[in-house]
Amino acid sequence: MDGIINIFKPKGITSHDVVNKIRRILKIKRVGHTGTLDPNATGVLPLCIGKATRVSEYLLDLDKEYIGELCLGLATDTQDKWGKVLNRSSKRVTETEICNVFNQFKGKIKQVPPMHSAVRYKGKKLYEIAREGKVVERKPRDIYIYDLNILNIIDNKKIIFYTKCSRGTYIRTLCDDIGEALGTYGYMSYLVRVGVGDFKISNSYSLDYIESLDKEKLKSIIYPMDEGLHHLDSIIIDKKLYKRLINGATIYIENQSSENYKEGIPLKVYCNDNFIGIGQVFQENEIPYLKMSKVLI
Repeated sequence: MDGIINIFKPKGITSHDVVNKIRRILKIKRVGHTGTLDPNATGVLPLCIGKATRVSEYLLDLDKEYIGELCLGLATDTQDKWGKVLNRSSKRVTETEICNVFNQFKGKIKQVPPMHSAVRYKGKKLYEIAREGKVVERKPRDIYIYDLNILNIIDNKKIIFYTKCSRGTYIRTLCDDIGEALGTYGYMSYLVRVGVGDFKISNSYSLDYIESLDKEKLKSIIYPMDEGLHHLDSIIIDKKLYKRLINGATIYIENQSSENYKEGIPLKVYCNDNFIGIGQVFQENEIPYLKMSKVLI
């Protein structure tokens, strides 16, 4: 059983809890997630099964979509409502101010990872350092906010919003930063991930539903391995080169312009309409060659 299954993660459990439950249901050890969701967040959590675990690293790069709620007036140590309150503000802001500040956070921006995160600092995860009561300096990272739309504003204190963003974006931190930009404080009060690439909440499955299915029905809801790799370019090879390529040989890319493929960038490789794995193009004397980096047949 190899492929990707689109799970709806419920509130109150970790992403690893979901992995363990799917391992038990499917009776298979090779299960891995493609980017965690906080325990108190819900929504889309694609899991890779069997051989598909070898492409999970590429799914990490997929854009994410969320619906969340930002509450103004408080700052917490975790940047969400489940943390310890650090600061309060009674400042009132207008709807116009809220809309203007939201617009400032679209596009390429800098974001400092929160202390309560799995980002590593000198070999330790930040949340481990935070549990010791310490705060360390973190370097800001480039992220991209493709979309940031206000869905509803309640009493100019609560803002329900939709965002589509790049890998590595912390929505908790986005809420905290927006609050600061408004001259007050802000925290995230709930979060639903509604999309990871082409995996949407509308075609996700609950753990209870998956547990109720028989083996054949289970197979029908598992996507092919390449379903989560639409963001990668693809290349089709002639069947006469198939055995050489999967056995580790490097092949010349016939009838292909070297300008079509960037050197070192992962490519989906197909033969006879079958996905056979991930390859990379490199050039020697301006001649393009292909070598497999992951054979998945």
